[in-house]
This record gives sequence, C-alpha cells and structure tokens, in this order.
Amino acid sequence: MIKTCIKGHICIRPVQPSLGSTMTKDSHHGKWTISSSDDDDDNERLPLSGTTTLKHHQLATSANSSPQPSPSPKLEVKAEPANPYAVGSEARQTATLNQSNPGKYEKNSPLSGKRKKEAGDGSGWALSDSDDEDNVAEKQKRLSNVPKKEPPSSKAKKIKVESERPPSPHGRVYYIDEPEDFFESSVPCLNDMYRFYLNKVTGLDRKYNTGALHIRDILSPLFGTLKASVQFNYCFDIAWMVKQYPEEFRDRPVLIVHGDKREAKARLVQQAQGFPHIQFCQAKLDIAFGTHHTKMMLLWYEEGFRVIVLTSNLIRADWYQKTQGMWMSPLFPRLPEGSSASSGESPTYFKRDLLEYLASYRAPELEEWIQRIKEHDLSETSVYLVGSTPGRYVGSDMERWGHLRLRKLLSEHTEAFPGEERWPVIGQFSSIGSMGLDKTKWLAGEFQRTMTTMGKSTVRSDPPMQLLYPSIEDVRTSLEGYPAGGSLPYSIQTAQKQLWLHSFFHRWKADSTGRSHAMPHIKTYMRVSPNFTELAWFFMTSANLSKAAWGALEKNNTQMMIRSYELGVLFVPSAFKMKTFPVNKSPFLVSSSSFSGFPVPFDLPPTAYSPKDQPWIWNIPYSQAPDTHGNIWVPS
Repeated sequence: MIKTCIKGHICIRPVQPSLGSTMTKDSHHGKWTISSSDDDDDNERLPLSGTTTLKHHQLATSANSSPQPSPSPKLEVKAEPANPYAVGSEARQTATLNQSNPGKYEKNSPLSGKRKKEAGDGSGWALSDSDDEDNVAEKQKRLSNVPKKEPPSSKAKKIKVESERPPSPHGRVYYIDEPEDFFESSVPCLNDMYRFYLNKVTGLDRKYNTGALHIRDILSPLFGTLKASVQFNYCFDIAWMVKQYPEEFRDRPVLIVHGDKREAKARLVQQAQGFPHIQFCQAKLDIAFGTHHTKMMLLWYEEGFRVIVLTSNLIRADWYQKTQGMWMSPLFPRLPEGSSASSGESPTYFKRDLLEYLASYRAPELEEWIQRIKEHDLSETSVYLVGSTPGRYVGSDMERWGHLRLRKLLSEHTEAFPGEERWPVIGQFSSIGSMGLDKTKWLAGEFQRTMTTMGKSTVRSDPPMQLLYPSIEDVRTSLEGYPAGGSLPYSIQTAQKQLWLHSFFHRWKADSTGRSHAMPHIKTYMRVSPNFTELAWFFMTSANLSKAAWGALEKNNTQMMIRSYELGVLFVPSAFKMKTFPVNKSPFLVSSSSFSGFPVPFDLPPTAYSPKDQPWIWNIPYSQAPDTHGNIWVPS
C-alpha cells in the first residue's frame, strides 16, 4: 500500500466524480453517480490514497442540523499529516488520515448521548476492518498509471511517528467513559448453550446490553486467572488494548499476531514501546492484496484455557457503538499427565482444526501455544471452526479452507429436506469486494453452491439470497453518524462495476437487539426457513463478502486461491442434538439459557431496499442532509 503525507491546502467540493458513461440516482441525500462502463481505465476515477490528488474525507458542520437539503459550500481544508495508526487497507488508510480533523458540530442528536466537556481519551478510533480489494489487475494498472510527483528535495522525508494517539472521528471529546456498572462485577448470566454473544453498545438502554460482553468483561478475573494471551487481529491500538486488561494482569505476556509490513509494522512496534510484556508475530501474506483479518483471542489461565473468536478489532471504536459478535469457548481444563495426542477432542474436531489453523502460520512464536492447546481438553466444544489462510490449494487441500471448507461441513453435518429450495440464504457483512461483471462469476456460482449445500444431495436448489448491508440512511441516522461509514468501505470503483449486486441488498434493522442504530461490523451467514422461525445453520466469521476472504476457484475449478487469513465458527443443529435451530425472537433481553432459540443479531425477515434506498458507498459525498451530529460527508 502507498502511504503518503501531503501537506498544503485541498479544495473540498461536494461534487460527483466523473466516471465515464454514467447512471445517476436521486435521493434526499443528493445524487450519486456510478458508471455502467466496464472499462478498466481508472484515470477519471477517485485516485488511490497516496497519489498526487488525495481522497479527503472531511466531516463538515452543516449549516442546518435538521435533515433538510442545504447548499453545499466550497470548503477549503488543510490536509493533516499521515496518522501513525492509519494501518490496513486503502479504505482504512485514507479515511483514517482524513477524519483526523473533523468540523465541529453544534448540536448533538439524542442518539449520541451526553458528551464529556473535557477532552477524552479518544484513543483507537482508526477505522475498523475493510476488505476493500478491487480487481487485482485493475489495481495494479491504477498503481502503474499514477503520475510521479517530484519530491521537494532530493532526500525523501521520513514519516514522523507520533506518540500521541489519534482522536475519534468526531474529535477528542466524542467518547464518553462508561459508568462502572456498564461492566460486569459478577459472573454474568450468559447463554451457555450456544456461547454466542453480542458486544455491549454505549448509549443503549441497559436491557439491550443484558447478556452482552465488553472486552473488559472477557478479560476480567471472572473468567479465569490469566497467565498469558495471544491477540490475533487486523487493527490494534496497543495502549488502549493494554488498558482493557485488569490491572493485576497487565504485565502478563501478550503475543500480537498481525499482518503489517514495512512502515505499518514499524508503527505497530513503536506503539508497544513501554510495554515490554508484548511480543509480535507477523503473519505471512504471500499473495497480493491479502490481509491478516482473523480476530481471535487465546487465553491461558491458571485454571485452564479459553478461545474467543470474534469480529472486533482491538481499537476503542469497534467496542463503542458498533454491532459486533463473539463466540466464547468453555473453560478447557488441563488434560492429565501422559494423555494421548488424540485426547481432549470434541465431536466437531475443534481441537484438530484449531491446531491445523495455527500451524498454517508457520510461525515459531506460536509453537508454545500449539503445545499448550495439545495439553488441554477441548471436548466440550459444539461448533466447527472454518478458517481461511493465504495460498493456492489443489486436490483434497481445496476443502481445508475458505468456502469449500464450509461446503464440506454442510455436506457432512446437515441433511436435505423437502422444500429446502424455499429456505433463503442470508449474508450480512461490513465490506464488499469485486465479484465480477455479473452474478454468475462468483456470487451465484461457486459461493451460492456452498451456501445452499444441504447434506449429500446433488440436487441444486436456487433459493433466494438476501444480503444485509447498511443503506445511506442507516449510516446517516446511526449513533456514530457518517463516520460509521468509514468502517463500511464499499467503494464507488467496485460498486460501479457490479450494479447487479444491489438488487440483493436489504437494510440493517435490529430492533430486537436494540442495535438498529449501531452499525454492523459483525459478519454472519445463515440458512433460514421461509417463515423465518428456524435456522438450518448459522455462521459467524471475520469474512466479508469477497473472494479474497472466502477464496475463488481457478484453473477450471481445480485450484482454490485465497488471499487473506479469516476465522469463524459454524453452528450446526446436529451438534446440539437438534434438527433445526428455532429463532429466538427476543434475544439478549433476558437469559436464554433455558430456551433453545438461537439469538440472531438482527430482525427477521430482513427489509429489502426500497426504490429510494441506496447502499452506503464510502468515497462519494453526502452533503444534502446532516447526520445525527449535524455533519456531512465530503470526499474530494
């Protein structure tokens, strides 16, 4: 990734980019223009971060904080130096850089909650993960076509790594400190059946956080006396992360598994200065445009061992006002001395698959953790592990990772039943990659075949596929306002090539969990009955809707290519001695330990986009209506 610090002044005009042959859509947000051309020439498109013209995201205060259309003034904004925590994909780098100096808002929405007057911590707001990979050949072409900018002197300036952590997208006073009773003071009443939880969201009625967990809860002594831990993730604010550990555990060894390279790696290491108990393990990313996107905690206690698979980055913004999910394993006890290598295995082979996933890193730093897992009893696990690791796989190895791994599990552990062709597939995610010029190229081809697999049946069903992705209005009226869209990096460059995809889109609505205004960073996929009361299976993962994450078949379907590390857990009814999962219509409001309903995190049935709804696209302007904080979103 190119990372550049551009100084001086940039004129920000809320106008539409020229994109060749175009189609224009109207809404009360204004117009957004997308090209219907399949031309790969990107010279007229929004440039990459780091080119001579910078995409600049500026939160500008609207003259009128009510949601009425208002004229879009020309704004002149000083570009800020590169943010040392702007790591990850193009979307994260650009928006992190350009949100660091937002316009101040005059009036808070009731949704935003009471703000502190004094400057807050404001740490770790860097954008949440994005899988914004465009067509690889196109990206390479765009990079090669970037005009060279002469440096001001013969010596290239080094990016200064600042010691101060960045502010939130709304400025330093955005975050409020949650009251102490926001966190658990005794062992919470949790759903021990599925062990699937949502995160706590600041600003919600207390009842909607019942049974939900904050990272401080997960790491608290309530769940074990911590000896050491591993944090696998995509984006880190190390100082913030350390503060989430209880004081008595803050000097316990932590291994951070990441995918950063070069300058980004140097910035990450610099964050850890002053924390001698933190060590690093760099994941190998040998295929272009891949990311280390897995989010997992390994927690080693005096009492045993625990695994957490989750969807949150280790930054405060991800644990504040977004919707996230996690699976928390039981406390795995230590095996008796002299136990065999196969001891402690679960019916779902979770132990074997976890060890295989860790071995795929080929990292010496993980060897002691592999040995620790071998010494514990993981037999109480009821979920299947589905991972992605970068590589090109042939033969039987094709079914080890990615969507073919999910297909294999659905084939072996579900059963076909009459009428299954009417059971929709629901996919819900926070980022979208390039999937081809029509749906048959990947989505309605190999990916749909995986998602519709039921048992050994060779009959191809063609059920509805409903994709949940926030609309512009969902983002605008969210707790965070437009900055929430920085974590939903569907780009205009990708959207304009796959207009066909938008007919699949459904709104983000989660009234049942109180999270309609907490934008989703969770990723879930499921098969649901026509009346939306039963699930054939449920999958929570870090994988967004992209070929990089799930893998794509090559060489006439004889090879599977995966770019990124991903990890998720699959819930199959047969592992819980059930035929289907009943849907819990009121999840998280009361303890569901005595009820077998599965806590789906959003409302069923999903609400299809209306003709006026448009998907959130992160790099075009929204200047006709302010968000919940009176701000508008204006890229250049």
